Amino acid sequence: MYSLVLALILGLMPVAAMAKSIVVLGDSISAGYGIDVAQGWVNLLQKKFNQQHSDYVISNESISGDTSAGGLARINQLLARHKPVIVMIELGANDGLRGLSPQEMKSNLSEIIQRCRKAGAKVMLLGMKIPPNYGKRYIAMFYNIYPQLSAELDVPLVPFILENVALNPAMMQADGLHPNALGQPLITEKVWPYLQSLLPKAHD
Repeated sequence: MYSLVLALILGLMPVAAMAKSIVVLGDSISAGYGIDVAQGWVNLLQKKFNQQHSDYVISNESISGDTSAGGLARINQLLARHKPVIVMIELGANDGLRGLSPQEMKSNLSEIIQRCRKAGAKVMLLGMKIPPNYGKRYIAMFYNIYPQLSAELDVPLVPFILENVALNPAMMQADGLHPNALGQPLITEKVWPYLQSLLPKAHD
């Protein structure tokens, strides 16, 4: 019996070893705030991989309320634990909602990107926007951080992952900030083509 169990374990080891890790480093938008996590866009993205018999496994390391500084504080541990081939960064919205410095946010995100690359991971940046009541100047400074980082560090950017969701009340929760279950598939479809463009490179 012992030999049989050992043989089964050893037989599964090559399959586990071949699995490629993708980490989502985000906040409440990716953590599935206010909904069943199984309905969240990250889980739906994993289902897309499963349907295609892919060997990619997504680890959702998103925390509601997290900021770019929080992500920076966590990234080394996550890289060591998961050894990802791709890291999807969905952070910054809480920096904006708290009125924090856009330049500090940029610095934090830049450092996260560089640490991911140093660890051998490809990086994808997921852009966010904040409500209009924060003033045009601050909103412009905030949102411009994403394309600036994309251009300066040559990082693929999903311009705004809540496009076609944020302004549709039927797809948003009562707080007007978080998408409900109906909005999650649209986020998945928004992100998917950008992620697909990185998959061949992840095999390098």
